[in-house]
Amino acid sequence: MFVGFGFEYDAQTLRMVAVEVAEQTADLVRSIRDEAVAQGPVETKSTETDVVTTGDRAAERLIRDRLATLRPGVPVLGEEEGGEAATDGLRWVVDPIDGTVNYLYGFPWYGVSIAAQVDGESVAGAVVEPASGRVWSAARGHGAELDGRPLRISGADRVEMALIGTGFSYSVERRRTQAAAVARLLGEIRDIRRSGAASLDLCAVAAGWLDGYYEHGLQRWDWAAGALIATEAGARLRLPGTGAGDGLGDDAILCTAPGITEEFTAALKRSGAAGA
Repeated sequence: MFVGFGFEYDAQTLRMVAVEVAEQTADLVRSIRDEAVAQGPVETKSTETDVVTTGDRAAERLIRDRLATLRPGVPVLGEEEGGEAATDGLRWVVDPIDGTVNYLYGFPWYGVSIAAQVDGESVAGAVVEPASGRVWSAARGHGAELDGRPLRISGADRVEMALIGTGFSYSVERRRTQAAAVARLLGEIRDIRRSGAASLDLCAVAAGWLDGYYEHGLQRWDWAAGALIATEAGARLRLPGTGAGDGLGDDAILCTAPGITEEFTAALKRSGAAGA
């Protein structure tokens, strides 16, 4: 139980709020997609391929408005409008459209991600897919669900048979390094999937659709909800900034079925993907 801002909070209540707001936002994102695509990107960030659409901005405005109504005074950290960097106490961490390039192209792997964190650790979260309507959610200590059905990670125990998800940087030079590392890694695993939305890749690990996932350079809003969903489904998780000295790189996230964690970590290091 967390007490603050004049309210008592528990993880299940925060989960319900996250689901409600993410579903409402997914409806908006879906309904305005044609208009957002017609207008094209309204802004670029790290590179000209790292885009923001009117859909991203409208979605984050709706999320902030709804959260302010349902839980007044709780700070929000969001991809488009920022927020306080401090992690003390309760706050919401939101990605209005995770997978904006997919959204722009009509590739249906994108999601609305909302997490509640206490002292920087996720305690509740939801990821909703506008294209399919699927709802992923979790509350700490209460498991993870997809459309109300419990989730459980795969039983993978051989890295050479593991299906792995990943993502690439927007920086051309870093992408080249990452691609070279993936080429080496492919000789040690079943195959690679690169779908373009970190939150949903983490959910895919939770469902057993992937046996593992790794990426470098993610921001907190990219993983806050999906990482909780994966761990509540039984995955092993290593977050950016938490693995000093493990050789994976400070900005790496690694999420795996427990049976392949050690083997896959070693494979990442051998391939050069650990620091890519």
